[in-house]
This record gives sequence, structure tokens and C-alpha cells, in this order.
Amino acid sequence: MTAKRYDQSYFDRWYRDPRRRVHTPAAVKRKVRLVVAITEFVLERPLRSVLDVGCGEAPWQPLLQRLRPGSRYAGVDPSPYAVRRFGRRRNVRQGRFGALDQLGLEEPFDLVVCADMLHYLATAELRRGLAVLAPLVSGVAFLEALTSADLVEGDTRNFQWRSPAVYRRLFGAVGLEHAGWQCYLPRALAQPSALERMSSAVRV
Repeated sequence: MTAKRYDQSYFDRWYRDPRRRVHTPAAVKRKVRLVVAITEFVLERPLRSVLDVGCGEAPWQPLLQRLRPGSRYAGVDPSPYAVRRFGRRRNVRQGRFGALDQLGLEEPFDLVVCADMLHYLATAELRRGLAVLAPLVSGVAFLEALTSADLVEGDTRNFQWRSPAVYRRLFGAVGLEHAGWQCYLPRALAQPSALERMSSAVRV
């Protein structure tokens, strides 16, 4: 499988070109507000720290800083272009999902974000990264993953057509429980109602 190049032309095409982009800036802003609200509901306090893995150009960082000034943001992405352009300004370091253990990430984060990237990872790399990522989640993990049951638009090169059941098993294997809206909680925090437990067990 040919490796993808996450250079400026890639981000221009899939994130800035109005004819091709899937997510508008307004949609990203709404998503960030939603995930921050869920995290603060779970923690019962304002958001203090965020780890954004596969962050690309780190569009979440300025939005989070406006929402929660003073919160700590750490971005990780494999793209040399993204790190060169945004590394210092948005605190993005270079690294791969499957090699998170090499980055010295020790302190847990209130929110861990993996937005629109898990479905491009080979299963072996996804499994390795999740094992390192899960212990870093002290509040909420936003694990945005498209599946073989979804209508997929935009960049489908190297897309991994995994079923919803496969993702449930992978996330559950590292102790992350579904909490709705692609958010997951460590089992120690997950206390769903009986109705939510019944709904999450339904297989479509």
C-alpha cells in the first residue's frame, strides 16, 4: 500500500477547497464545542488539558484556546509539513499513532482527540496506539471513526473498511466505553443508565 503524503497540497485539497472539503470551519467549531461540553460534564469542571493525535494542522487548537484560555494543548501528527508550519505556534510534534510510546507522553489529559484519522490506520497500528492512548485519558476520548456501514465522502485512499463491531472490540479491549457522539470514557468513569446500556448493546 502506497504511503500517503500529508503535505500542503493534501490539506489544501481536503480541508480548504470548498469543492472537496467535507468539514467546513463552522462544522469543526460546533464539533469542538460539543466535545468540550461533554468532557466538562463528565469531569464536573472546566477543561484543562487536551491531547490531539493525528491533528494535522491542529485546527482545534485556536478554537480550544478561545473557549478555554490557559488550557494546555499538545498535538501529534506524522506530517513534516504540519509540524514545520504549526509546530511552534500550535504545539504540534511529529509522531505516528502506532508509536505514541516513543513521545514521552506520561501525564493524563482531560480530553484526548482522534478526529477523522483512525479509519486510515492499519489495524496493527491502531491496536498499538490505542494501548498507549487509553491510559492517557483521564476524562473523555473523542474517537471519530467512519466504518464500512457509513456513507464515506472525501478522501478514501487507504481507507480501512472496518465494521462498527471491530471498532467496538478494539476500543473495549483497552477499557474505553462508548458514551455517545463518538466519545468514550475509561471504565472507571463510565456509568451509563440502563437505557443507554441497552442501546449500546443493539447491533444494527
